[in-house]
Amino acid sequence: MRRALAWIAVVVTALLLQSTVFAQIKLGGAKPELMYLVTVVLAMLEGPASGAIGGFSAGMAQDFLLNDPKGITALVLTVLGYVVGTVRQFITTPSPALPTILVGVGTIGGVLFYGFVAFLLGRLPGDALFLLRVAVLSAVYNAILTPVAYPLLRRVAETTRTKKVHRW
Repeated sequence: MRRALAWIAVVVTALLLQSTVFAQIKLGGAKPELMYLVTVVLAMLEGPASGAIGGFSAGMAQDFLLNDPKGITALVLTVLGYVVGTVRQFITTPSPALPTILVGVGTIGGVLFYGFVAFLLGRLPGDALFLLRVAVLSAVYNAILTPVAYPLLRRVAETTRTKKVHRW
């Protein structure tokens, strides 16, 4: 229960920051996508199941708060969390740059997938070049924020893990 509440607090905090502070920071039509960052880091630390559940929750919260079409962000973040969690199981490098790379690549993939789903539903706000530019710039923003956010999120994950009691 404590673990779920901690991650809910992380998602709510990221959502509030994204909708207030980071909504004002736009460059080339793009802004940081904190829900993508949180989902990718959660999937890296906890695995595909937790990444998918966290992505779904974060996506639904973002859809309802920002009055987006309901379910598109939830679908995208669910798939993103599952894919990143699955891919992370096969990466064995201890590189400190790995979280930044995974967040950047995950953000590009997630924003492009969001654009694809929005296109299929007739909700794409611009053309393909605009979508690609927004995806790359959002990925750069998230990659810049990752060295600050990753240690905090890792700390949340480590402090809320249940400790196994070994009885003799």
